[in-house]
Amino acid sequence: MTTTSTPPGLARFNVLEEHAALAALHEACASAEWGRRLLAARPYATADDLYTASDAAMAELGTADLEEAMAGHPPIGRPKPGDPTSAREQAGMAGAAEELKAEMLELNLAYQDRFGHVFLICATGRTGEQMRDALKERIGNAPEREREIVRTELGKINRIRLARLVEEDA
Repeated sequence: MTTTSTPPGLARFNVLEEHAALAALHEACASAEWGRRLLAARPYATADDLYTASDAAMAELGTADLEEAMAGHPPIGRPKPGDPTSAREQAGMAGAAEELKAEMLELNLAYQDRFGHVFLICATGRTGEQMRDALKERIGNAPEREREIVRTELGKINRIRLARLVEEDA
């Protein structure tokens, strides 16, 4: 017989006061609606239950909620100063050549002009070149197609950030 125990971080999250739980969720995703939906579904028996709820909430976010979520992300190649999360996630750009960093800045600005928001990609584990290539590929997308790709990328980022939340020890 197999038994599973609730990861320590998930057990703590399940019993956090509402404001503290919302703050923890906001660290994962800047969409208040996404956070409210996850909070309303507590407690979670397993991390997979939390991830499933996250995916469902992300799928239901409207345009304004997606924009709010995207606003919480700095441009690729320019992590928020003093923010270990964005620095860790964008590590693939940290050691990139200056030419690549300059190219990313130029591409980021062109993308933002085209779509009205930062280029969003789940950067964890990607090299600077992979992120640049994805940006070059996606900049030609229709806005509706790009919005759905962004929704998918946000979902991936949220899962990674939630995993850190539920797996951390005290």
